[in-house]
Amino acid sequence: MTNSSSNTVNYQLSADPEFAFVLETFLSLANGGGVSTGEVLRAASQIIPGEFESFYDEFKFLADQMYALGKSSDPRKHPVSVRNVMFRASSYYRAADFFLHGNQDDPRIYSLWDSQTAAFNQAISLLDIPGERVNVTTSNGFYVPVIFYKASRGRERRPTILVGNGYDGAQEDSYHMACTEILARDWNCATYEGPGQPTVRRDQKIGFINEWWNVVTPVVDYLDTRHDVDCEKLALVGISFGGSLAPIAASHEHRFKAIIANDGIYNLGQFVAAQFSPAIQELFASGNSTAYDAVINEIRTNATTSTEVRWFIDQGLFAFNTTSPFDWMTRFQAIGLEGLTDSITSPVFVGAGQDDDSTAGQPQMLADALGEKAHYVLFATDVGAGEHCQIGAWSQFAQSAFDWVATFF
Repeated sequence: MTNSSSNTVNYQLSADPEFAFVLETFLSLANGGGVSTGEVLRAASQIIPGEFESFYDEFKFLADQMYALGKSSDPRKHPVSVRNVMFRASSYYRAADFFLHGNQDDPRIYSLWDSQTAAFNQAISLLDIPGERVNVTTSNGFYVPVIFYKASRGRERRPTILVGNGYDGAQEDSYHMACTEILARDWNCATYEGPGQPTVRRDQKIGFINEWWNVVTPVVDYLDTRHDVDCEKLALVGISFGGSLAPIAASHEHRFKAIIANDGIYNLGQFVAAQFSPAIQELFASGNSTAYDAVINEIRTNATTSTEVRWFIDQGLFAFNTTSPFDWMTRFQAIGLEGLTDSITSPVFVGAGQDDDSTAGQPQMLADALGEKAHYVLFATDVGAGEHCQIGAWSQFAQSAFDWVATFF
């Protein structure tokens, strides 16, 4: 099981490979105004490799400092300054939260999210065209939080891209990664979160579900009510694990002109399960949930286990809203595209990173299953785009993927 590449050619910001990967992920938000590089690099220099509390301490300190700096300035007189520093404060609160999910009762999981949301809300209220938060109701017992970013002040209907993140990413991250690129193309951008994703998991206590169309279709229905959205020109983006969720949604929701899966993922749960030892795989197959839970809990709480594995299990239990590793793995493997690709009617951009071993082989599996509907693009390491989801090189991804989408508009 892996979330980052220990063989990456990029400079490592920590001696702990998982810390290095996560630090790089947050550093990459600088491209969309989410952080300042010097601030992240300072935090990275102080974090003790492998110590989760150290990661929390440094980013909580940084977030509080930026938040106080934003509060010290009058947003009516200095809207740009306040907006920019509040975007950074929000990102740093999310970073402080990242490695805390091993204890699902930790109150900081919720207080940090309240802080990041407050900072982000102030920031988007100070955009030239303020972002709009909407809770979209569904018929399935939950609501979908959406943030809508309007491309222009006019009443004309504009092409609109709906963006969903993955296993751990927040829709606030999606603004800095994707929406800044989308808005620069004079298209509307909307982000959303479904069950298992940060806000829905915290506020509604719901873990990931298989039927992702039950998340996306109500959002499309909402977009269809807006006078500024051209529903003949819609596209759906899925980032990381969202590269599986977006095509799953598209197997039932056919109003999108195009789908973008970055990275494309056929079944992440099955890939992860196969990374455990044969003995653990056999134990899972036996159906002995009590024994399986004991073994996986021993792994995730063992100080000698890699940060990468500890975090991935902790995050999985949290995101699926369970304390049972057997339940997590069973439900995780059920979320995939087996038997669904024939029902997808839209063309699908399948992105892959040359140096990305976190989903090794998955993008090609998805492209093969889609056949002629797939547009497969491998992003190269030698120009800095070979990591998972082209972290740090999203401009290369955006040029390739959004130029492709434009051909359908």
